Amino acid sequence: MRMNYTIAILLILISASNQASSACFKSIISFGDSLADTGNAIHLAPSDTYPYSAMLPYGQTFFHRPTGRASDGRLIIDFIADALGLPFVQPFFRPSSCDFSGGVNFAVAGCTALADSFWAEEGIQVWLANTSLADQLSWFKELFLPKFCHTPSDCKNYLETSLTVVGEIGGNDYKHALLGGKSFQSTLALVPKVVKAISSTINELIKLGAKTILVPGNLPMGCSAVYLTYFKTSNQTFYDPKTGCLNWLNAVFRHHNELLQTELNRIRQQNTKINIVYADYYNAAMPFYKSPQKYGFIEGALIACCGCGGPYNYNQTSFCGFEGCSTCEDPSLHVSWDGLHLTEAAYGVIADSLLGGSFTIPPLSELCVLPSKTMIMVT
Repeated sequence: MRMNYTIAILLILISASNQASSACFKSIISFGDSLADTGNAIHLAPSDTYPYSAMLPYGQTFFHRPTGRASDGRLIIDFIADALGLPFVQPFFRPSSCDFSGGVNFAVAGCTALADSFWAEEGIQVWLANTSLADQLSWFKELFLPKFCHTPSDCKNYLETSLTVVGEIGGNDYKHALLGGKSFQSTLALVPKVVKAISSTINELIKLGAKTILVPGNLPMGCSAVYLTYFKTSNQTFYDPKTGCLNWLNAVFRHHNELLQTELNRIRQQNTKINIVYADYYNAAMPFYKSPQKYGFIEGALIACCGCGGPYNYNQTSFCGFEGCSTCEDPSLHVSWDGLHLTEAAYGVIADSLLGGSFTIPPLSELCVLPSKTMIMVT
């Protein structure tokens, strides 16, 4: 078992949270799916379809209990909040009242960019109804702002001083298509529709007063155990020899990212006073898929830490947390947590790359004077 100090990554510590937040943003407003959900799905899901993230071993590393986060610990949004000197972003749906002054999270695991009606026409039933990106925007406009803001001026100030994060989004749309039997070409045809849904949300947020919007692209999901298991083949030409990832599948997510960046450029041109920042999750993650040991992931990047067996420790009928499944001794040695989501350690590496400005366009570090950096441990 690797010692905790060997997993050290660059993160940002604050000496005075008020100074840090006033130098950058006073709060975070988040939309998205399981990559950003900090607990909404737990409170929205009916008792007979409770999300796996509501059970151990989810949350075991940092929180030592399940919080609804689809990982063993913190997510990218948690690392960003910590770096800005802000509290972890609270899920909007909670049984008890909480303070949203430091931020609010509308992200829901399983969320799609496209509306439920689209998937109904395709004959596909979404896991959790009425949680699409448009639904999340409606919660923000119709449920949150009227209660949180006392005057239009309050709302305007809140949005102007917040970092608004839209995504990652779209991964579940492509998952529905691919695992629902859609062809590669049919899945590619969805990309413009997904990007349009994201664009529409961004434009609406700008109208409401958002000044700085961070828009993540998709991860290289062709490297995930779910897809590697589902589309396993003996034809080695389907795989990247350097990573073992599915080339054709990663092409879908690269196409999404390319179209998304083109659309963000168009929005920038129309809104020259708004900061639109693209977060390149794909290329921030790819280095540890190419050289996992270099980043301390000595158990590799493709095999899930928590699972029920198979070549990638992912079973299509029994999932992480199910009876009979097992969890690796040290999640920080793995990139993959449950076959679809990443470990806290992997999310930490991505967050560090974003905060450093290497994988944000324009560099986030140019828009926000971040506190000094220090080495800390991900335990």
